[in-house]
Amino acid sequence: MLPYTTVADAEAALGRAMTWSEAAWFRYSAATPDYCLYCHNVVILLVVYTLAPLPLALFELCAPAKLTAPYKLQPRVRLSPAAFLRCYRDTARVLLLTVGALQLVSYPVVKMVGIRTGLPLPSAGEMAAQLAAYFLVEDYLNYWIHRLLHTEWAYDKIHRVHHEYTAPIGFAAPYSHWAEVLILGVPAFAGPAIVPCHMTTFWLWFVIRHIEAIDTHGGFNFPFNPTKLIPFYGGAEYHDYHHYVGRQSQSNFASVFTFCDYIYGTDKGYRYHKANLAKMKDMAKYNDEKGGSDAFISGKQD
Repeated sequence: MLPYTTVADAEAALGRAMTWSEAAWFRYSAATPDYCLYCHNVVILLVVYTLAPLPLALFELCAPAKLTAPYKLQPRVRLSPAAFLRCYRDTARVLLLTVGALQLVSYPVVKMVGIRTGLPLPSAGEMAAQLAAYFLVEDYLNYWIHRLLHTEWAYDKIHRVHHEYTAPIGFAAPYSHWAEVLILGVPAFAGPAIVPCHMTTFWLWFVIRHIEAIDTHGGFNFPFNPTKLIPFYGGAEYHDYHHYVGRQSQSNFASVFTFCDYIYGTDKGYRYHKANLAKMKDMAKYNDEKGGSDAFISGKQD
């Protein structure tokens, strides 16, 4: 809740006129307790989870196979509408019960680390710098937690649930055991705890991170995907290999970027796989060209 009752009070405290975004924030949050603002995370998470995977889900369910096959990473796997619905239902329930319950008890920690709700709002540059830091922190911590989840006990007891989808879909991005949802919340919160931010940046961080997870689990590799312009970004093809290998996977643990896998040598299986695919593609191209040449020679002799 903001410590101002009027716009004049807020602008007097700022020493300047509010921007349009600050005025909008003032109208929305002036009489809303900080705890309620923090609990917006649950609603935001469920809305993003419901809407962001929907376009790819409809594309896979409604478009003919010949249209989806060139872009689908595992074209032989086509889930039914019932399977999509079951994934959404089960995941939404786990998110609501785990994240929702966590919101009830975690606000004192959020307040303690210094996440604020007041004015002024952060600048675009400040938000961008903080989000970049959060991605780097989360990616590094998530990498090691993910590796631990692939140890025998952790995989059998917890992580195997997430790997039920060997050909992942957007709705399966947060599909996990309830314990994994809570465990992976630690690296996601570590960045804001180290570099405190405004509540609006806090919301935006979880929105972007969730959309990124949906993208890497989308199951499609579109050549026009703008994330291909992001340096060291893994993307759907990179993470799809991890799900395809499944239990035995010791490759591609990174959640966002690829440099941890490269530094610690856990991308060797993927690179070997890619090299083999390239050789097979070159061999098929060579055989096609050779076959065409032989047919041409044979035609001339006839």
